Amino acid sequence: MKSIASIRAKAGLSYTLLILMSVISLFPAFWIVMSSLKTGNSLFSDTLIPREMTLEHYRNLFSNTSYPLWFMNTLKVAIFSTLLGTLLLLISAYTISRYRFKGRKTALTTMLVLQMFPGFMAMIAIYVLLNTMGLLNSHGALVLVYSSGAIITNMFVAKGFFDTIPKSIEDAARIDGASHIKMFVSIMIPLSKPMLTYASLMIFNGCFVDFIFADLILRTEEQRTLAVGLFRMVNQRNSTEFTLFAAGAVLVALPVTLLFIFLQRFLVEGLTSGASKG
Repeated sequence: MKSIASIRAKAGLSYTLLILMSVISLFPAFWIVMSSLKTGNSLFSDTLIPREMTLEHYRNLFSNTSYPLWFMNTLKVAIFSTLLGTLLLLISAYTISRYRFKGRKTALTTMLVLQMFPGFMAMIAIYVLLNTMGLLNSHGALVLVYSSGAIITNMFVAKGFFDTIPKSIEDAARIDGASHIKMFVSIMIPLSKPMLTYASLMIFNGCFVDFIFADLILRTEEQRTLAVGLFRMVNQRNSTEFTLFAAGAVLVALPVTLLFIFLQRFLVEGLTSGASKG
């Protein structure tokens, strides 16, 4: 049997590593928050916690920039992308999980291969396609890109979750006379709440903070999202509004952070349940 001292030493080492990893992970976020509260416009500071704190940068975001417009644009794109992406993911994952058809394994293999490549590798093809369709510089184009990409990135988690639901539940519903649509809406969707919460949160988070595709597609100030607007703000010649950018970054992270906190239980449940089969 292991001695008590050995067990305590391993536990102490584990806690030390966890604390160290937490500090490394949280330090950049804490530094950005402190930078957004310091006076001046330079990110350099000889102390981590500013000697003088101010909320002036947050006021300037709403009074001297188009931040409110960028925020509403981002929120609109994220909400519609989440709704459409979750719906497409739900239908496609349920179909692949429950039905056997020609090309099913090929489709799963293709999605698995596509997950190995970063999305920005398709930038040129997506740009040409949207330009041909006349959808450049529109939020609808972003919604199409985000929602379609959500199927590939979340397919195996969603399919794995549906695989854990006993088929006997559907058999009982069919015996009672339920149609496929009735069974899907009344039984499968309520049972899929943890997975839907996880997938929706992942889609919303990806849409809310994305910069690459938004910068590729959007062209005018009125259409810009938060990531693009903040980048353009500090990328201008002779721009030194770095503390203003830090304040904007804090506000960008706030909605997503709150969603993760409130939906943490469903997030963990949906991820672990969907990972048990695949």
